[in-house]
Amino acid sequence: MTARPRPAAPDLSSVASDDAPAIVRAALDHFGRRITLSCSFGGAGGMVLLDLAVRHRAEVDVFVLDTDFLFPDTYKLIDRVESRYNIRVRRAKSHLTPDEQALQFGEALWSREPNRCCDLRKVQPMARAVENFDAWITAIRRDQASTRSGTDVLSFDESFGIWKVCPLAYWPESRVEAYVAEHDLPMNPLLFEGYTSIGCTHCTRKPTSDDPRSGRWVGLGKTECGLHMRPKT
Repeated sequence: MTARPRPAAPDLSSVASDDAPAIVRAALDHFGRRITLSCSFGGAGGMVLLDLAVRHRAEVDVFVLDTDFLFPDTYKLIDRVESRYNIRVRRAKSHLTPDEQALQFGEALWSREPNRCCDLRKVQPMARAVENFDAWITAIRRDQASTRSGTDVLSFDESFGIWKVCPLAYWPESRVEAYVAEHDLPMNPLLFEGYTSIGCTHCTRKPTSDDPRSGRWVGLGKTECGLHMRPKT
């Protein structure tokens, strides 16, 4: 990604760190059309952020990292959300189709080199998805995993060259669930089947411990895809 001047940051000094609605409004107002919202359509947090954003501004740029390996339930949820909010969700994809990836790197790359698979199907598409924006809003929270415990509401992501806004950073899961119930938000059905963190079909299982992300990349020594924490190579 070509380096460019760092855009000015929004002033959040008067906003409480757990006031997600105010953080979303401040970010949208400050960056205007130069901000985008990423949603995995796997967890409740993304649904909360999307709802907060659309309530403040009807036309919000929303994208999903479509790895071509998402669950059928996830794709159906994207369709439901587009219909409910009258929006079009951008699909950010790898330059390689699954067949092309298999031809170039071998079958089931995710089982042998999961970091490379994530880089091809998530990190690189992410870089292209945000290259024309100054900021992106994401639903990660401090209580999701130890790797996310230091998440700030606002930080500059040097890897992607844009501001990273995490309005839900200080929200506990109970607060997210309360918002979902209050506003009857659409949810991924897999969450009601015991899944707690939903990504690609090949690398997502039901949790193996109290850690909600323990079902991701089971047995591969990996806990993050590389978007929020660069994995070790």
